[in-house]
Amino acid sequence: MSRQSQSTDIAVTEPVDTDTGVIKDHAAGVPAVAVALARGLEQMGPVRTARTLAKLNQRNGFDCPGCAWPETPGHRKHAEFCENGAKAVAEEATRRRVTPEFFAAHSVDDLRERSGYWLSQQGRLTHPMYLAPGDSHYRPVSWEQANQLIADELSAMSSPHEAVFYTSGRTSNEAAFVYQLFARSLGTNNLPDCSNMCHESSGSALGASIGIGKGSVTVPDIESADLIIIAGQNPGTNHPRMLSTLEKAKHNGARIVAINPLPEAGLMRFKDPQKIGGVVGHGVKLADDFLQIRLGGDMALFRGVARLLLDAERAAPGTVFDQDFLDAHCTGVDDYLRSLDDVDVDEILAATGLTYAQIRDLAEAVASADRVVLCWAMGLTQHRHSVATIGEGTNVLLLRGMIGKPGAGLCPVRGHSNVQGDRTMGIFEKMPESFLAAQDAEFGIDSPREHGYDTVAAIGAMARGEVRVFFAMGGNFVSAAPDTDLTRAALARCALTVQVSTKLNESHLATGRAALILPTLGRTDKDLVDGVAQQVSVEDSMSVVHLSRGSLPPASAHLRSEVGIVCDLATAALGPDHPVPWQHLRRDYNLIRDHISRVIPGFEDFNIRVRLSDGFVLPHPPRDRREFDTPDGRAHFALHPLDWVRVPEGKLILQTLRSHDQYNTTIYGHDDRYRGIKGNRRVIMCHPDDIAAAGLHAGDRVDIISEYEGEAGIEERRVDDFELIAYSTPRGNAAAYYPETNPLVPLGSVARESNTPVSKAVVIRLEPSRTAD
Repeated sequence: MSRQSQSTDIAVTEPVDTDTGVIKDHAAGVPAVAVALARGLEQMGPVRTARTLAKLNQRNGFDCPGCAWPETPGHRKHAEFCENGAKAVAEEATRRRVTPEFFAAHSVDDLRERSGYWLSQQGRLTHPMYLAPGDSHYRPVSWEQANQLIADELSAMSSPHEAVFYTSGRTSNEAAFVYQLFARSLGTNNLPDCSNMCHESSGSALGASIGIGKGSVTVPDIESADLIIIAGQNPGTNHPRMLSTLEKAKHNGARIVAINPLPEAGLMRFKDPQKIGGVVGHGVKLADDFLQIRLGGDMALFRGVARLLLDAERAAPGTVFDQDFLDAHCTGVDDYLRSLDDVDVDEILAATGLTYAQIRDLAEAVASADRVVLCWAMGLTQHRHSVATIGEGTNVLLLRGMIGKPGAGLCPVRGHSNVQGDRTMGIFEKMPESFLAAQDAEFGIDSPREHGYDTVAAIGAMARGEVRVFFAMGGNFVSAAPDTDLTRAALARCALTVQVSTKLNESHLATGRAALILPTLGRTDKDLVDGVAQQVSVEDSMSVVHLSRGSLPPASAHLRSEVGIVCDLATAALGPDHPVPWQHLRRDYNLIRDHISRVIPGFEDFNIRVRLSDGFVLPHPPRDRREFDTPDGRAHFALHPLDWVRVPEGKLILQTLRSHDQYNTTIYGHDDRYRGIKGNRRVIMCHPDDIAAAGLHAGDRVDIISEYEGEAGIEERRVDDFELIAYSTPRGNAAAYYPETNPLVPLGSVARESNTPVSKAVVIRLEPSRTAD
């Protein structure tokens, strides 16, 4: 692959002023501290704020309910949290309350007219609430009545597969384990979770390539890498504590390459507010290179890099590839190298929107680095060809022997705290036989082997009327799922929907014929059972398991822990003679951990090791021993036809994303400080030339219509009244916030192999708003 020209037909723009603000060139700093403290004081008051934040992510405190980024082992700061972590804690530890009197004053129809932001700002739920069939208001109900209502619906099912048990990523290991144990004791593997909608593509790709669906690096690996590639990820907003890790890597000499359709402040410059330079200085420039790639062009970029590595290896044999690693540990090398001979440089440039020089420079950096880490998030995982893209990035690292090497490896940056731990605990519709057999032997049950529903399949089953009971352990399912109108209608076909929650959200208003809201303890709350304080554990993004201990008095005496909710329901639904000792597990979480230690490899002596100061690290054979749990015990090169996202004439490709003032579906406010957008979430960011080509102007109000070719032809979905923002993004690409634009994402548009909704490649057109004043 060679090319003299260094230009393409794609204009790569610098960050531009928008009509509503100025794009920031740095993350954190004093404003982040000010915002974090202001939110804490507003929600918690000064004393509660000081006491709560002092325990956040500390050894004797509680784990952040936000992202899953870990601390550096043995080097925790006194303030080990970020702005968005502080916001998450303020939302959970708020003094505001949603009582039965609140529900008496607000009908369900009234609440449906409110925004998600308004709902979340009302405060913590205090009582179990029941919406009876045909009723207009939620009304208080006892826990015994709630459990009996659920048990009656479960017993009325003609098959256990008429129940769906959804899980959010903030559920603890102990709660997740008993939750999946209950579902399988009932007889179903219908265990969809939030990972189905975010990193399922990572698990599918890594499982096929290296035999385990988890990343292969630790925080010290990233800090000692000399090249860090960050693709499709915005750590400044989604994982802000990662910026401190990247700063250490820069101090140690790392080169950082950011690959993203949008310029992201956190990857430009980081101002650590815990350092003098972050307060009065300019901070640290993080990204040495910013490759403003077209949406969906990452697979082509990785393949172009791989081809240039092959050219360099052929020119100087033995100087680029790690041939010893390839010979000893890899399968499919020759077939993959032959496929690189078919690489078309013009297709690579068209797919990526980058210049040949940019791709060449990245390839040279990969070829010369001794320790390479590849990080990614939803910008890679939510495309039709996501599994192939991650496989292609893995191929590049395999060629250089960067798996199982200190300072190198693969880093899928998980979002929600403990989303990875939930999967480890068995929250998966396709758990392997080894797990099911070990669990059956431990408890004397007979787990089903038939695969269950993932999130997309569960919505489809509900829409067909095949689900009687939908049970959600945390989260905001209707706002997190794609195709919002279809999802809401699907939930309405259930006989009963149950939401285990800390706060009010839109899913409490997308009900079945009957609905229950079950209030639960949060991470910040003290969990007392018979006067004894309980502790839970979580697994971070680097496979480290550690304890979490809440300390605040619960918002109400009527709250129950997630473990308690599951165990009491299991007793009501399965009877007191069931072989699982539910009530013993409810009273002592140490017993749950003892069972886990005998069911799940790597958790031996769980109760002892989790009490170590930094917890313990789960085994990762590729990282630890260069062993691969694949059929032949070797790493496999991924072989996929090159795929990329083409922009239809007169259309745009939309990616949905978070603002800086939200976490997942929780909206903290209406500003996106790092992107210079203030007071409005109904915005769409487009290249100025695309706005002009459509005959529109920045500031115009438009409706967004998605176009999807389904089985019956072109399907259209619409959201109304968005403000056009001129923004730095590749031509043909656009960006807007979710959940506002989730209605545009078709349920049938999913990634191959992983079935993840394609939220980063939605074909749209813009029309002048039909509802604008």
